[in-house]
Amino acid sequence: MPASDRPRIVLLSPRARRDEVFTAETYARLARLGDVTVPEGSTAELGALLPSLLPTADALLTGWGSPALTPEAIASAPRLRIISHYAGSVKQMIPVDVFLRGITVCHAADVIAEAVSEFTLMMILTGLRRPHDASATLHAGGEWRDARYGWFGNQLAGRTVGLVGCGYVARRVLALLRPFGVRVLVYDPYLAPEVAAKLGVEQVGLDELFARATIVSNHAPVTPETRCLIQERHLAALPAGAVFVNTARSWTVDQKALLRQLLTGRFWAALDVFDIEPLPTDSPFRGLPNVLITPHMAGQTRETYVKQGMVAVEELERYFAGEPLRYRLDPAAYDRMA
Repeated sequence: MPASDRPRIVLLSPRARRDEVFTAETYARLARLGDVTVPEGSTAELGALLPSLLPTADALLTGWGSPALTPEAIASAPRLRIISHYAGSVKQMIPVDVFLRGITVCHAADVIAEAVSEFTLMMILTGLRRPHDASATLHAGGEWRDARYGWFGNQLAGRTVGLVGCGYVARRVLALLRPFGVRVLVYDPYLAPEVAAKLGVEQVGLDELFARATIVSNHAPVTPETRCLIQERHLAALPAGAVFVNTARSWTVDQKALLRQLLTGRFWAALDVFDIEPLPTDSPFRGLPNVLITPHMAGQTRETYVKQGMVAVEELERYFAGEPLRYRLDPAAYDRMA
């Protein structure tokens, strides 16, 4: 391909963030694909460079720390054909205007979902068996018998699991749950009945889900409609000894109600997300014996980060080769995305 015909690709990401996901191999593949510009600077500094970068760009690589692309910025990019986003959520960075221009957008949400789903399954099993409590007892010099019988434990096999939301992560969680022979209830108003049937799940209302499931995992996206979707009456309906896992966003759960219900000790929770992050040292969630708290790390693995960068470049390879994309964002799903 003559140099003048090579796609002009701009990688819009601060060094610290892009170095987490782009390996030497990924950079090499990107360089073979087109003429690549990798500007240096913070998010704000990259934003200030957009007027000089966008007019000649055929493709953008965006992700964590990328400057937001305003409608005005998109209008200044007449050649732009594709945005390959190496992270998950695109709504804060990429406006809906891109679709009006016919610009293709792809993202790595499904890649991140793989890591989050594994973490979710680990939290479910941890809540049922509590190995961390036994370990803490032994590390503190406690009696062997106290550690062994402090919590007798429960099996996952054959239980009823409720999934709030049935997007990328929830469907991967569902696949991981299948070998355990669980019954799965799903609340998702956007899930078509025929898709639910294909997935082998039972669609129910949110109240019924919390009343019937002994394990509830939240995967609802952040939208105006999902603010405090899970309310006190739902949490109060959880059966005694239930497990509640939130690896999605705290936005979707009434946090004051969650705290009140956890203080009763009726159920156990694993919480990876909070309204304020980092979680303040004086947060009332810290120290609750029936709560396992983690620092928003469900999607964070070395393999996931590297795969995100590689997937973003592979999508560009497919696009410029005229091949179907694997992670193309459906414009119809934009409004209900996280």
